[in-house]
Amino acid sequence: MHAAALAYLGMGEDWAYQHLPVPPELFAETVRALPSAGFAGANVTVPHKEAALALADTATQAARTIGAANTLTFGDGGALEADNTDAPGLLAALPADPRDATALVLGAGGSARAAVHALRTAGAARVLIWNRTAARAAALARELGGEPVEAPLPAVDVLVQCTAAGLLRPGRQLAELPSLTNVVHGCTSVVDLVYTSQGSTPLIAFARECGARVTDGLEVLVRQGALSLERWTGRPAPLDAMRAAARGAVDRPPRTDESRESATHDRVRGT
Repeated sequence: MHAAALAYLGMGEDWAYQHLPVPPELFAETVRALPSAGFAGANVTVPHKEAALALADTATQAARTIGAANTLTFGDGGALEADNTDAPGLLAALPADPRDATALVLGAGGSARAAVHALRTAGAARVLIWNRTAARAAALARELGGEPVEAPLPAVDVLVQCTAAGLLRPGRQLAELPSLTNVVHGCTSVVDLVYTSQGSTPLIAFARECGARVTDGLEVLVRQGALSLERWTGRPAPLDAMRAAARGAVDRPPRTDESRESATHDRVRGT
């Protein structure tokens, strides 16, 4: 995705985006070494987002409020600035303005934290939070605002699915959340942060059948990645080129040497 953007911008000869798996015990040491090696910034994936924020010298208000960073920018003398583009990336990808809407966020992890912050910042009238562990939903609501809910889930306008696995199979109710299908039927907008090579998750497919406007996780990935690229390069991100590259990569079978996302740290280098 980033390589395609750099090529489109005519920066492919001088800039490169590299994939670097980093174990947690080497995260701080590795990040501190990147500026001197010529790197302009880095994307950070789970499980390093909280560590990235703690390591940074400065941080945006969004990163501090959410409690995690997915974007590091390296300044003069190797200073680290942390940002979180997950929240604005989600807002940019939403199929409709959430202002004055009632929204439901499924999950209570890092992505859910960004979603709650984004929706509240965008002026949603209510942000409801469900998690398999009710105490985590309640804790997230206390920290960032919102209302924890339990099943049966209430009717909402916007649904944002932030759990690691798809929650819905078309035509079948989830035993754990038997009211979810009814929620989807009443939604105007549905976002599923999970994405697959099949083009849509079961939740997205079902929501589309119900007439909702939908966004998949790959579009959110592109949007947050575009914001990171703009911070590092100072150039407008070519969304169409990034989107085409991301979807093409998902459609290809993974290489045997690719590591799981849960242990990655991606970085961009400029000369």
